[in-house]
Amino acid sequence: MNRLGLTYLMILLATFLVLMLAATAAMAQRPVSLSLAHFFPATHPAETELVQGWAKALAEASNGRIDVVSYPGQTLLAAPEIYDGVVTGIADIGLSVFAYTRGRFPLLEVFELPGVTYKNSKVASQVAWDAIKALNPAEIQDTKLLMVLATGPGDLFTKSAVRTLEDLQGMEIRATGLSAKTLTALGAIPVAMPQSEAYEALSRGLVKGNLSPLEVLQGWRHAEVTDYLTLTPFLYNTLFFVTMNQRAWDRLPEDLQTVITEVSEQFFHDVAKGLWDAQNDSALTYAVETTGQQVIHLTDEETARWTELVLPIQADFLQDMAGRGLPGQEALDLVIELSEKYNAQY
Repeated sequence: MNRLGLTYLMILLATFLVLMLAATAAMAQRPVSLSLAHFFPATHPAETELVQGWAKALAEASNGRIDVVSYPGQTLLAAPEIYDGVVTGIADIGLSVFAYTRGRFPLLEVFELPGVTYKNSKVASQVAWDAIKALNPAEIQDTKLLMVLATGPGDLFTKSAVRTLEDLQGMEIRATGLSAKTLTALGAIPVAMPQSEAYEALSRGLVKGNLSPLEVLQGWRHAEVTDYLTLTPFLYNTLFFVTMNQRAWDRLPEDLQTVITEVSEQFFHDVAKGLWDAQNDSALTYAVETTGQQVIHLTDEETARWTELVLPIQADFLQDMAGRGLPGQEALDLVIELSEKYNAQY
């Protein structure tokens, strides 16, 4: 090839490389649309404040390059299917409850154990997020976990009064995850179902109560179908996840990954971790003042009776984790240490 031909070829190659780089840069700047599946109603603060607030923050931080499209009310995936739906790519992002798929996240059951006190949802959420970062459990490595948040303490709301253990015997109570084991230890009959099905079950008498955070009384209208509220803050905590399909994450440009990571961390601190506190306060006021819900405080003697029955569940958890080769004692020690720290802080 003569010098002129070689020069022409080099010009063509250079032009091709420039075009390729330009195309790559243009693709990197293209907006990314991400579907998000969850089970809360479209009017629930989990949608209006958490999902929409986070989506808006991501859009602003990325100059419009990230567009999160929400599918509330199980319109894309049913509540128990959301995590696996994210794994398989049916949804790019999912918000749901770890406990809805019992046994799928064995080590994370440490955050549901009775006998651990969480003063509020800020405490419970911060404990869980810190502990998950430290433990980095294998059971959540199949997605990109963006944040977790917790309800904090939960209580019993029932159709008939529960003032003693004897009142609870044989009562069908809606529960999920480890809460079912807790209720069994107390003599109740747990009935597993997601929150989205509990209103109808209560209204039809299929269950006689629910063990849940107070927000359910208003956000899910359970104060309309129950009459009594027994305060049991030592029994309950539920952990939610916001997680992303790993392949969808890997396809994102590095700068958008950074945006999602930083915005999610900030949004966790500013909004997510305390989301249930305001709802719980509002729901309690609503239930008492609007529907006439009667609040029952257990006596100290009765609280001690209940606690004695549920504490062995911690020992069962440790034995189960040892059998699976999982660091159960490390996880429980960390949760107790962090709960004491954040109970004092919040």
